[in-house]
Amino acid sequence: MAGQSSTKVAQTGNNPFLRFVAGISTLAGWCSAGMIVAAVGITCQMIFIRFVLNGSTVWQTEAVIYLVVAATLIGLPYVQYLRGHVNVDLVPLALRPGPRHVLAVFTLSASVVIVAVMLFYGYDYWHFAWERGWRSDTVWGVRLWIPYLSIPVGFGLLLLQLIADLVAVITGIEKPFGLEDS
Repeated sequence: MAGQSSTKVAQTGNNPFLRFVAGISTLAGWCSAGMIVAAVGITCQMIFIRFVLNGSTVWQTEAVIYLVVAATLIGLPYVQYLRGHVNVDLVPLALRPGPRHVLAVFTLSASVVIVAVMLFYGYDYWHFAWERGWRSDTVWGVRLWIPYLSIPVGFGLLLLQLIADLVAVITGIEKPFGLEDS
């Protein structure tokens, strides 16, 4: 298919920083997958308790919600590493290699800035919950800094992967938008 990127994952070359970030993003992906598996297991356990044993569930629904949200946030850098996001490359395809490179640097730089802002406010929110000792308003009463920690961790790891992508494009290790010069 025209415009289909031949690059399936971020290129690292022999750059130790890029390889390190790729390893961290892969680890984050495995952690995210583990959280999804745990959420599915807890959901199955909850169904068994409620409908087979006719018992009540106290913590399961809340735990599943926190696990799925955390899996989404912690999985962000892995999706970026795999280039699994949805993209429309109509403009990059229409550009010559020079302007395409400029556009890639610009969009990656803008993404870095936006994610850095989200990291800043995510950390501030997490720290506020930790400092104030917030607890959920449920019977379980989980300390909210625990699930909220996924916000700064997820955005911090995504920021690291975006910086690595920017370095790879600037150094020529990776082609802008994964498109070969034509």
